[in-house]
Amino acid sequence: MNKSKIFSSILDNGKFINIKNISMNSKTAKNGDLFVAIRGGNKFLNEALEKGAYVIYDDENAEIDEVYLDRVFFVEDSIEFLQRFARKWRNSLGIKVIGITGSNGKTTVKDMIYHILSIKFKGKKTEGNYNNHIGLPFTLLRSELEDEFMILEMGMSGFNEIDLLGEISEPDISVITNIGESHLEYLKTKENVFKAKTEILPHTGSVLVINGDDFYLKGIEDSRLKIIKVLKDKTLEILDKEANEIIENRESYKGKSDKEVSNIRENNNFYYGDISFNEEGTEFTLKYFGKKCRNNIERRYKTNVIGEHNILNLCIAIAVVKEMGIEDSYIEEAVKNISLTDMRFQIIPKGNTTYINDAYNASPMSMEKSLDTFSGIYNDRLKIAVLGDMLELGEKEAKLHASLSDVIGRIKIDKLYLYGPRMSSLYERVKENSKKENIENDNIENTDFGKIETEYFSSKEDIRKRLSQISEKKAVLLKASRGMKLEEVMD
Repeated sequence: MNKSKIFSSILDNGKFINIKNISMNSKTAKNGDLFVAIRGGNKFLNEALEKGAYVIYDDENAEIDEVYLDRVFFVEDSIEFLQRFARKWRNSLGIKVIGITGSNGKTTVKDMIYHILSIKFKGKKTEGNYNNHIGLPFTLLRSELEDEFMILEMGMSGFNEIDLLGEISEPDISVITNIGESHLEYLKTKENVFKAKTEILPHTGSVLVINGDDFYLKGIEDSRLKIIKVLKDKTLEILDKEANEIIENRESYKGKSDKEVSNIRENNNFYYGDISFNEEGTEFTLKYFGKKCRNNIERRYKTNVIGEHNILNLCIAIAVVKEMGIEDSYIEEAVKNISLTDMRFQIIPKGNTTYINDAYNASPMSMEKSLDTFSGIYNDRLKIAVLGDMLELGEKEAKLHASLSDVIGRIKIDKLYLYGPRMSSLYERVKENSKKENIENDNIENTDFGKIETEYFSSKEDIRKRLSQISEKKAVLLKASRGMKLEEVMD
């Protein structure tokens, strides 16, 4: 069933129109498109109509030129219409849908999966921040009959939101990257974040891929699903040894066949380790059980992405694409040059300064990972970490900001520039720790905190000016929540 037939079946008015594309922006709507007016979009109906679009609207008081009345359709709720349309469209498609949620890393994992799958298959992914109850159905409606996959990022701020997105999209494969402090403003505890994220499980068709080292995720069980865990620093050799011991001591296994006992070797998990990285990229080892060869497999990969946290993201992506049938030879070549969305540890050289723009979003978890990665690279130049506020952390925000001092105390940087009212808590904690070390050691220059020049700024312009005054070669990390727009520091 095509979009036009689904549209007609939803409205049930006997009228058939030939729909080309779905639009929510009157400025970009084209002839033959269906413009769905969401909230304020009801004010721009005539603009879309003038361009030849059909219109769905839900404002009874909207003023519409009479000449266009045959191309407008009133509904009680435009958002509900969009969701219903997307759900029916998804059910008519013969594609694999991959749904991704989690506190951090959703966009990076999405980009990695898309990059690898696109080698062999045609498909689409969530663009920008279209990951909520409006953006996800709109993204689904962008898919075409010839597409073979759709990757959907699923965001949330509270309970029942992932449940709705899962109901609309019915992912064949679901991914949960981790459970962190994001959304504590609304959900209060990480236990509640876990409950909200796992609302995706009953809507998942067959496979769930998770961070197996995550405190909350590692205990997930669901008899309906094949659960794949991605874990660090484990070895299949341990499992192999246990299996061999069982086979050698068959009497304790009461007559099981060789095939039954040897199946103990089989493991759905992926184990990564032996990670080495610099500013050029990362090398790592991945181990897993090969279903076709019925044996353990170990592979060494090289990739342009930097940092241990991104290797976890990449291994999650590899686990997904292998479920989609991508061969190892394609994966090995594809991961060498991964394309990621901007502001995800994006390297931007400008004159004598190399910026690492990781300012798309931030939480205590992602802030720690970003700082740890920055600590291990660009050690041939002056290193400056510019950190802005982490938002939506709720009543514990001051404590969570201050707790980053533990990370600051162990990393290798020369200067720490802090911006935003919440970062004042970290500034005070760092200065306090510096004073304590000065008293205990009687020489602040020989302490971790004493080696880092820490400043607090009231404006991004002041940070920009301070950076411009430093003439030597330097690397500058930018990390903050999206609302802080910390990328504006770049000159």
